[in-house]
Amino acid sequence: MPARFGFGSHQYELVEGWAKLPKQCVASDVAVDSKGRAYVAIREWPYPEVTGGAVLVFDRDGKLLETWGEDLYTTPHGIWIGPDDEIFMTDSADHTVRKYAPSGELLMTLGVRGRPGAPGAPFNRPTRAVLSSSGEIFVGDGYGQNRVHRFTAKGEHITSWGEDGTGPGQFDLPHDVTVDADDNVYVMDRENNRCQVFDVNGAFIKEWPGVPGPNDAVIADDGLLHIATGHEGIHVMTLNGELVGKWNQHGEGPGQFRGYPHGIWVDSAGDVYVAEVGAENAVQKFARV
Repeated sequence: MPARFGFGSHQYELVEGWAKLPKQCVASDVAVDSKGRAYVAIREWPYPEVTGGAVLVFDRDGKLLETWGEDLYTTPHGIWIGPDDEIFMTDSADHTVRKYAPSGELLMTLGVRGRPGAPGAPFNRPTRAVLSSSGEIFVGDGYGQNRVHRFTAKGEHITSWGEDGTGPGQFDLPHDVTVDADDNVYVMDRENNRCQVFDVNGAFIKEWPGVPGPNDAVIADDGLLHIATGHEGIHVMTLNGELVGKWNQHGEGPGQFRGYPHGIWVDSAGDVYVAEVGAENAVQKFARV
């Protein structure tokens, strides 16, 4: 019988043997398109001695369909897929955000390859890029500076906000940014162990303390925010900041987290995909039951 994980009404079974990775690597992030294809961003192993990476595309059952980007990436970090199945990838060591068609065709590049922006400007080791419901692009820029950037759909810079610190509107590694249907911007402020909420202009609304090491977040079809934390596995929260529940299982067994949950996605069936750093070839699928 498959191992079961979760809490309360959020119960999942491990899909054993899903998505065998073809080489030694670190799975940095995972996202799923409208057709059920899973895109896994990988880095070469061992990390942090990274010299490249790729995107691996799997079908719903974990069969490898294709790979792309091997000749392009330095350190693939965050991957996110929009409602039109366009794919956004941040390359943290390359200081770029790239937008792709589902086929892997490059549609847009933000930033200059291999060159960090001026202080406060895009980008200095960006972490993740997403779309708002209006089609604007928001980027967390967290490893080289503590900023969030907002762009038009065409890639024109609108505004930026954030600085070093622990106060409202200050960050210590904004590792993920997520935008809801009402254009509230949720920033996973990782080293400050919290989520901060802003409007699209960067005006502070509120913070949720006590989110331990948040790495990635995704709003599922159920309207809940599913957060991959480095310290306590998966947290599920309402958009008002209330903790619905959490599930966490560190260890070496099937379905356990051998590393640190770093990327998360919830598909249209409610199935959860988790990519882990700090471990080799660690990406898992959990089917909602």
